Amino acid sequence: MAGTTVDTIASVPVAVIGAGPAGLMLAHLLGRAGVETIVIDTRTRHEIETTQRAGILEADVARDLVDTGVSDRILRDGHEHAGVELRVDGRPHRIDFQELVGASVWLYPQTDVFVDLANARDRDGGTVHFGIRDTEVLDITTDAPRVRYTSPDGARHEIRARYVVGADGSRSMCRDLMPEDRRVRYGKEYPFAWFGILAEAPMSAPELVYAHSEHGFALISQRTETVQRMYFQCGPDESVDAWSDDRIWETLQARVAGHDGFRLKEGTITEKTVLRFRSFVQQPMRWGSMVLAGDAAHTVPPTGARGLNLALHDVKVLAEVMLRALGDAGEAALEEYQSRALQRVWRAQNFSYWMTRLLHTEPGGTPYDLRRQLGELDNVVGTRAGRGYLAEQYTGWPTRPGN
Repeated sequence: MAGTTVDTIASVPVAVIGAGPAGLMLAHLLGRAGVETIVIDTRTRHEIETTQRAGILEADVARDLVDTGVSDRILRDGHEHAGVELRVDGRPHRIDFQELVGASVWLYPQTDVFVDLANARDRDGGTVHFGIRDTEVLDITTDAPRVRYTSPDGARHEIRARYVVGADGSRSMCRDLMPEDRRVRYGKEYPFAWFGILAEAPMSAPELVYAHSEHGFALISQRTETVQRMYFQCGPDESVDAWSDDRIWETLQARVAGHDGFRLKEGTITEKTVLRFRSFVQQPMRWGSMVLAGDAAHTVPPTGARGLNLALHDVKVLAEVMLRALGDAGEAALEEYQSRALQRVWRAQNFSYWMTRLLHTEPGGTPYDLRRQLGELDNVVGTRAGRGYLAEQYTGWPTRPGN
């Protein structure tokens, strides 16, 4: 389609593929500095804002949403969590983030982050096109890349930019534009998944609860005062149709049951999903005039709640170096992006892998494997060093130059 006639041509410094939180936050940060962008996405706005996603934000990420003028709604509708609970064989152990590392995390659904960013783009006059199709990214090895797409009304459009950012998620088409012989993909598939539910029920606990028991793993999360998100470990090929509501509640209750009499508050289940686990990193994160950000470049298992936080850290770094690249420093300024982003990416890959292995039951595991795992859990909850490590990793690492 590259040779076909287009109906309109627009020129901006930066074209962004993907209007999720990463793409919109990048456009917001650049827009605050006077750099115009055009953001496009194949999904409609309604599709994005009605897809339930993770909801734990690092303190730095929450602060950035407020301090950069996106919205202060997180302070009104979000919930600050100063710790998490690990339940090991029915015994509760609270990891006190504030006491250990002086930091908190915020419960604030990714859908709300998206809504805040999309509203901010509307408020600030930013250009975002949802529901487009037939996206092409051309000439990325030159200093004049182009993006072509078809709008919902069937018109064909072209964006001429200095840089293109691929923020198009875990099914990214942008990352495939890098030549196969010039890219490296690191990945790991896990032999288990999460069976997730949304339930209309009161909160069962004030903070997240991670449970490890003889019956298996469970995570008790929250969304609002009346809607809760919960998960339990299952096989990657599990069918949601095989699980009745009664069976789901029975499974979750068994996995969190303990000596303290803790029970979940049950309610109507409105959504059931099976979430597969995968770790992935593609390097390089830049090719010619195109750079990757967020899930387009890396994904992590959801256990440590790193995915959205990593994506928003990527674009925070990228906005900073791109402003210099568009200014006097020139293209050389972009060389910083990958090294600064990947340091945090690989830290998060390690933590997500560690926490996943710490809490889940390995299919085919031996009695020795289980006892060794319980010993590791005892080291985590029973020593200050263990609790401190989990707290430091879970709350993230302060953003500073070179970090």
